[in-house]
Amino acid sequence: MFRWGVLSTALIAREQMIPGIQQSGNGVLQAIASRDEARARELADRTGAPLAFGSYDALLASDAVDGVYIPLPTSQHVEWAIRAADAGKHVLVEKPLALKAEDIGAVIEARERNGVLISEAFMVVHHPQWIKVQELVGSGAIGRLRHVQGAFSYFLTDPTNMRNIPELGGGGLPDIGVYPTVSTRFVSGKEPKRLRATVERDQTFGTDIYSVVNADFGDFDLSFYIGTQLAARQLMVFHGDEGFIEVRSPFNAGLYDDHRIEWHNRSHDEARILRFPGTHQYRLEAEAFVRAARGETQRIFTLEDSVKNQRVIDAIYASADAGGWVEV
Repeated sequence: MFRWGVLSTALIAREQMIPGIQQSGNGVLQAIASRDEARARELADRTGAPLAFGSYDALLASDAVDGVYIPLPTSQHVEWAIRAADAGKHVLVEKPLALKAEDIGAVIEARERNGVLISEAFMVVHHPQWIKVQELVGSGAIGRLRHVQGAFSYFLTDPTNMRNIPELGGGGLPDIGVYPTVSTRFVSGKEPKRLRATVERDQTFGTDIYSVVNADFGDFDLSFYIGTQLAARQLMVFHGDEGFIEVRSPFNAGLYDDHRIEWHNRSHDEARILRFPGTHQYRLEAEAFVRAARGETQRIFTLEDSVKNQRVIDAIYASADAGGWVEV
C-alpha cells in the first residue's frame, strides 16, 4: 500500500482528501504534519494515521512516507512541492499549483531531478461524469461544439480565510476560476487562443471577487463568470449544433446538485439523464495518483497541463488590466 503523508490540517484535507485516501484501495494514511504538533496528533488520532509530526520537514524526512498531499496556502505550493520532491517523495499538490505559469518551471525541474511524480490536484478529471462528457462531445453526440458556458460562485467575506488574503494567494480566480478552464480544456482537448475579461476586486481585501471571461478556442467559445461574494451556484453547459450537455454540479458533485449530466438533442424532444451515484472523486484521484506513481499507465494531470491552465488565469488578469483581448 502507498503510504500517504499530509502537510497541514487544512479543511480540504480533513473533509475531502483524507476520506478519499482512507476509501482508496491502494493507499493508506500514514502521517500528518502541522507546525502545531498537537494539531497534527489530534488529526492523526482521529483519522487513524500512525504518525504525527510537528513540522513539515520532519514528515518529509521520514522513510515511512512514500508521497505527500499538500493543501497548504496557495502561496506556499511551489516551495513545498519542490522541497517534497527533493526529499524523494511523490507529490500531489492542491490547486492552484502556482500563482504564475512561469513559476511552474522550477517544479518541473524538481520532478526531473528527483524522478518523482508531481501532479496538481484537479479531482474533476477523474470523475466519471467528466469522462462521460469528454466521450460524448468527442463522439459527436452534440454535433459541432460551438459554445461552452460556465458559472462557479459562493459567498465568503471572512477576513481570516486565506481566500481573502492576497499574501496567501487568495482570490476567486486562483480558487475557482481554474475549474471552468480546466474542464473545458479537458473535454475539448483544445487550448484557448485569446481571451478578454473583466475583474472586480474587493476594496478591503484586495482580492478578485468577481470575474467575467470570454475565451476564443478557435472553433468554439467559452464564457464563464466566477464570484466569491455571490449566491452559490455551479453549472457547465456544452452547446453544439445537434444538442447540448449540462453538468449540473460540475465541481462539487453531490453538494450543489446530484452527480449527473443531462443531454438534450437539437429539437429538445429527446433527452437523457446520466447519474453517477456514490462517486467519490477524491478517492478516484488518490487511486489514480498512486497508480501513476508506480509507473502504471494512468491518466494524470501533468505539470505541463498545469502550465497551460495557469497561462489562462494569467491572461485573465492581463486582459482585465489591459481592458481588451490578449493572447493566451
